[in-house]
Amino acid sequence: MNHDSSSNIAKRLQEWIAGATPGSRLPSTRSLVAEHRASPVTVQKALQALTAQGLIESRPGVGTFVRAVRTARLSDYGWQTAALRSPQTPPRSASAAMRSTTNDVIAFHSGYPDWELLPERLVRAALARAARSGAALSRPPAPGLPELQSWFAHELGASTPAGITPPAPGDVVVLPGSQSGLSSIFRALVGPGQPLLMESPTYWGAILAAAQAGVRVIPVPSGPDGPDPEELARAFEESGARMFYAQPNYANPTGAQWTARRGEQVQDIVRTNGAFLVEDDWAHDFGINTTPVPIAARDDSGHVVYLRSLTKSVSPAIRVAAVIARGPALERILADRAAESMYVSGLLQAAALDVVTQPAWQTHLRSLRHQLQSRRDLLAASLREYAPQAHIGHIPKGGLNLWARLPDGTDLELLGRDCESAGVIVAAGTEWFPAEPTGPFLRLNFAGPNPGAFREGARILGQALERNSR
Repeated sequence: MNHDSSSNIAKRLQEWIAGATPGSRLPSTRSLVAEHRASPVTVQKALQALTAQGLIESRPGVGTFVRAVRTARLSDYGWQTAALRSPQTPPRSASAAMRSTTNDVIAFHSGYPDWELLPERLVRAALARAARSGAALSRPPAPGLPELQSWFAHELGASTPAGITPPAPGDVVVLPGSQSGLSSIFRALVGPGQPLLMESPTYWGAILAAAQAGVRVIPVPSGPDGPDPEELARAFEESGARMFYAQPNYANPTGAQWTARRGEQVQDIVRTNGAFLVEDDWAHDFGINTTPVPIAARDDSGHVVYLRSLTKSVSPAIRVAAVIARGPALERILADRAAESMYVSGLLQAAALDVVTQPAWQTHLRSLRHQLQSRRDLLAASLREYAPQAHIGHIPKGGLNLWARLPDGTDLELLGRDCESAGVIVAAGTEWFPAEPTGPFLRLNFAGPNPGAFREGARILGQALERNSR
């Protein structure tokens, strides 16, 4: 016996395959054993090597064949242009705040708090308990778990003054995050082509949800104390709008908090115009120097549609929020949610409820207040020292962000690239304006990872601003 090696057999077969047509049948294993005077095992190894190279293919019970060479054909999606027609709203790219980054950069751009600021132990334990409970296998009611509805209603009711009817659990619809709630509210209560008043600047996600719903956004300028009442009243009168979206407590991106007087003025204007105020209380758990009191706590006539989210304060992995509304507005929102997602995962609802009803949750919130304050003050001081060109006109009393006004003429795109090349990621303020920006701004997150790098990040930003101004 020749004992020819499998590599030699494979080489000879390659030569044979090169001259064969695709689909040609190779000699049988028995024939190859006899031809090359090799063992069946050696022949099989040669055939396996050729199969791995994509030269042959085996068809069980039939034989082994020369594999046809398939030329990759470029896909043609041109037909979709005609099928989809022109979009009602131009597609928008994902926000810079949603960008993922590596651990070796200084991340000032994110809209989420760092892991160190989350109740990690509570979340892990709650998920484990929820996984062992009936929530892991059952379908929850469409409006939400009754216990979680009661918790959201009680949270808002705790701020309700005497003489005002507090919300009932039945006024609550649990959501898979407040972003989906905004979409439902704008679709169900405003509608395509209808006007919607919106603070400017404001949350980029609300601008996106409004665009997708096809509503017509009308900006209302807003400062550190909230929107100007006269401008708001004029916007209602001129537009005929019946809804105003706002963030009275620790607005994203500015960190603004309305005074009690401003809240009363806005509420009066909304009532006078027979309209709704959509109160986005996304930062309810992020008070630093003040404790937020929702505008909705003083409303019992259905003018305020209230949104409260747990996504950022509990965990980004537990996307649970709620909308509280009354009357026909509640029914319309619930109908839209049923069509959109039917119900929210009972497992996530159970875990969220577990976290916020633990005694350690309040302890965590007290600790969080101090941690946010130290981070906020550290970043603000670092900017004053190393990047004074980034003017912080208002130190927020809560929330996660500083809103920095840059010198006129600053090229934000160039600044962003310059910072990134030096290891700092920033978010240009452009996308927080529903219309044209009123100037160059940056939104800087002080709740991000590695606060020890804040000073270095501010130094890099200051140097980039110096180069940008030349």
